[in-house]
Amino acid sequence: MKQMNIIKNPQDMHELSNAVRQFVEQSRYQEAELLVKEAMGKFPHAAEPHNLIGLLLELQGDHLTALKHFRAAWALNPAYIPARYNLEHFSSFYPKGKWAFDELDCPQEKKQDLYKIEYDKHGIGHIVRRDE
Repeated sequence: MKQMNIIKNPQDMHELSNAVRQFVEQSRYQEAELLVKEAMGKFPHAAEPHNLIGLLLELQGDHLTALKHFRAAWALNPAYIPARYNLEHFSSFYPKGKWAFDELDCPQEKKQDLYKIEYDKHGIGHIVRRDE
């Protein structure tokens, strides 16, 4: 089995996600796992490999270990949305939607301001819930 060496620096993590996605689509799980483990060895503090190994573990039916890796990815980088998305997705009783290999797979969160400030006749601001 030929080992791909596409991960040379942390900026290549997007390439890693794409390669793992292609391997999974082609049912080449062992090659995907080797690639992710190589990245984990080179960059142990990167969130992306933990998220990807979590997806591969889900494919193998190892749900609890997969959740541990999603949590590890989120702990390593709390701003990494795919880890949080997968953790929420696979923690539900009836997961819906697709898996998040990278940020492009995550639905955009709606940012709503639920409250606004209204000023009274004395110039004092009051926080008021917006009508929905």
